[in-house]
Order: sequence, then C-alpha cells, then structure tokens
Amino acid sequence: MKTPNKLKIFNDPIYGFIRIPNTLIFDLIADPYFQRLRRISQMGLSYLVYPGAHHTRFHHALGCMYLMQRSIQVLSFKGVEFTQTEEDGLLGAILLHDIGHGPFSHAMEHSIVEGVSHEFISLQFMQELNERFNGSLTEAISIFTGKHPKKFLNQLVSSQLDMDRLDYLKRDSFYTGVAEGNTNAERLITMLNVVDGNLVVEEKGIYSVEKFLMARRFMYWQVYLHKTGVVAEQLLISILKRARFLIRKGVSLNCSKPLHFFLTHKINNNNFDKETLETFAKLDDVDILAALKEWQFEDDFVLSELCEMIINRKLLHIKLKKEPINERRFQAKFDKIKQQYSLTNEQTSYFVFKGELKNKAYDRQHQNINILRKNGKITDVAKLSDHLNLNALSKTVTKYYMCYPKVAV
Repeated sequence: MKTPNKLKIFNDPIYGFIRIPNTLIFDLIADPYFQRLRRISQMGLSYLVYPGAHHTRFHHALGCMYLMQRSIQVLSFKGVEFTQTEEDGLLGAILLHDIGHGPFSHAMEHSIVEGVSHEFISLQFMQELNERFNGSLTEAISIFTGKHPKKFLNQLVSSQLDMDRLDYLKRDSFYTGVAEGNTNAERLITMLNVVDGNLVVEEKGIYSVEKFLMARRFMYWQVYLHKTGVVAEQLLISILKRARFLIRKGVSLNCSKPLHFFLTHKINNNNFDKETLETFAKLDDVDILAALKEWQFEDDFVLSELCEMIINRKLLHIKLKKEPINERRFQAKFDKIKQQYSLTNEQTSYFVFKGELKNKAYDRQHQNINILRKNGKITDVAKLSDHLNLNALSKTVTKYYMCYPKVAV
C-alpha cells in the first residue's frame, strides 16, 4: 500500500519544526531503507553511561537536513548560486549520508561486515534508491562522493565543519545532558560563505569555530570515548567474534536470519552485492539485542558471560593511561584470571585485553577550516586563532587502556 504524501513537518526537540521541502525528500524518508534508521541508535551503547542517549540515526539525519536547508538559505542570500538540482542534491546527500550504518552505529561498524565502512554501504543504498527513483539521486551521489565540480557542495556534506558534525555535537550534547558539548550551529551557519569554490567562515565567526572545536574535543573524551562506553563496545565486538567462532565449530545459535547471514558469510567490498544489501537493510539494533538476550543462556561460558555483562550492565573494569600498558602487569592480570577461572588462553583473551584510543579534534591536513579575513585573505583557523589550545587540538592524543573483570566472571 502506497503511503499518502501528507506529512509535511517533524517536531524536533533541537530545532523545533523541520519542514519536508519536496515530494522526493518525503518519499525518501518514507522508504523502508530510511525508516530502518529509527531502529539504529545514534550513539551505540552510550546509553549505558548516559541514560538519555537513546536517540537514533533517524533523528540525526532529519537534523542534518534542516541545517542544510538553513545553509542553502544563508549562502543564497550572500549571492552563492545554486540550481534547483544542486539544492535537491544537497538535501538528498545529507539526508542519506548515514543510511549505511549498521546496528549500534560505530560500535559494530567493522564487526557485522569486516573492513567495509558505513560510507561504502551508504553509497550502495543511495545507488539502489537512485534506480528506484528514476535517477533523482544522481546529483546527490555526485556530491556525496566528492565528484561534483563545485567543491563546496561536498564540503557542506563532508568536511571538518559540515552539517553532520554541527548536528551530532548539538544533538548528542542535548540527549546526554553534557552541556559543554553544545554548539551554536545556527551562528556558525550564518558565518559561512564561499570563496573560489571552497567553503569558508567569515572572520567574525572565528570564536564560534574555536568553541565548536573545543566542544568536539570535549565530547570525544567525555562521551564518545568514555571509558565505560569503550568497554561496552569492545564486549559487543567480542560477542560477535565468539558467535562466529562457535558457529564455525558447528554450534547452533538462535538469532534472526539477517544476523545469521552475516555471522556465517565473510562479506567485503568485492562481494557486497544487491542481495547482501537487502539482507543488511533488515538488520538493526533489535536483532543484536534479541540475540544477546538469547545467548546469555548458552552453554558456552564465554558467550553467555559476555552477553550477560551487557544485558545487566556488569561490565569489565577498565584502566585508562597516558602511557602504554605495562606488559608485565598485563600478563600478570591475564594469568591470574586464567588460573582463577580455569580458562584457556583463548577464553581469557575475551576477558582480559588491552588497546588504545586516538583522538584529533582538528586535522590541518584534511579539508581544513579556512577563515575569510576582512582584507579578503584566506587563513587556516589554527594559524589565525589567538586561542592557545587550538594548535594543541591539531595533535593526535593517544590513550591506552586495559580491561579485566572486577569480580568473579
């Protein structure tokens, strides 16, 4: 049954009323591929740290579309020319930019489909939708892939000051309650301009850019890379790894058909075909949570314990350090847990492990943020800023962690 084209407005807690601009956008939102985003959490398992972080990729995509509408209005007012096709392409590209995310977003990006990025899958979805909609997304795909001759169109969709980042910082800050991550997206958009085909920020907006970069750094360490969230994500990755191991050994595990497909097939960029895409489109957070609820009662000690840890939030302990984990101390902890619970080395590795976290708030080598000065010159924000921390934000910060059981496994 065809959905009647009646819904014109969404009421968003961040921006208020979001208007659907045309029939194509309405039909894209109504498509099952896009509706699936209602069942994909924006922030993975961060709700185990911040109880309010239950918003979805659906919320985020609509928010990005709203900010893109505002950007088009602002830039048009300043004399930047857009054809109707380019406007529609921008809105389509930003609406669908995250449609390729799998369950729990980044938490499982390389676990469900190894080595395949969500951007690659987003492109597959967009190409399939383009066929359904008789080529209406051709411009959107050109912008999304960076092949459009007008560079600033792609920069509005994917850069260090794009609509994606402006929305997720503001939205994630709101839903987590972490006020320090809040940014004035409207103010930043008002300061945008285009010079020589590239997106720039007018000089009077430099302090808004500084606050944006500082907020991004804060949100990464305080929210996205929060140590408890890191533990939960690593456990989820380990659960999928263990499930694959058991299935290869002939163990039968109850789960949905789409999840079973990806547990039993090795998918990469070369064999991600239309059939795989259709199966992926049926996969969401519900499949994973249902599997965890089932598998916590499995006979396999490792799988059942890992699932119960997430379901009941009895997570591993984590130590976060600025220096690499001492190998001797790690091995001592590993041997202690192995002996205490009579585990093999392979089993113990699921409960005692180490890793590292990297974060760079601003990358001066990739699509840097340029400031349009009053004298007409273009300068990188890090050079022009009088904020002492801005150069520090351009450096990669690495932290090291070790995880192990708090009490009896």
